[in-house]
Amino acid sequence: MADHYYTQQPSARSDRKKIEAVLRGQKLQFVSDSGVFSRDGVDFGSRVLIAHMELGQQDRVLDVGCGYGPIGLTAARLVPRGHVTMLDVNERAVALSRENAALNGIGNVDVQVSDLYEAVGGRAFDVILSNPPIRAGKAVVHRILEEAHAHLNPGGALWIVIQNKQGAPSAKAKLEACFGEDHVSEVGKDKGYRVYKAVKA
Repeated sequence: MADHYYTQQPSARSDRKKIEAVLRGQKLQFVSDSGVFSRDGVDFGSRVLIAHMELGQQDRVLDVGCGYGPIGLTAARLVPRGHVTMLDVNERAVALSRENAALNGIGNVDVQVSDLYEAVGGRAFDVILSNPPIRAGKAVVHRILEEAHAHLNPGGALWIVIQNKQGAPSAKAKLEACFGEDHVSEVGKDKGYRVYKAVKA
């Protein structure tokens, strides 16, 4: 069985390619590779999240499941006086994110190999962003949602994108259970994708 993009060390033979994308008005270049999520171009779900996410210029941001970096590196451009920590279990994806940060001249980032939140310990952030790895299974996705609460500063927000047919209703219910119904809102939708924002009271 072929490994997935959420495998720590993908066995797929390296097949690097360079792609360009305009995200939030910024032209970014990415090197991607086999064995990582959406290697042929920035996926639609990530683009929907990037279009809707709101960040302050000094925010401390966490990108969970960063892949080769489109969400986290766009966020870093939007928080020039802030900082972005990017996490992924996939070592190849982490190496690519580091390379892509350098390629785009982005210095306010730190990319680490991490099983979900493991590498950040007890640290808290102003914003957590995630296009969760649906194929890793519902248990993994729901852990990302549940454990976000402990890693947010008061008033901080988790932003996630999820496809309706891939579990958006159950993800929203999980967020409401963790953050409280009044603190969860749908902030955007496009072609079956939903963007949810959950604020830590």
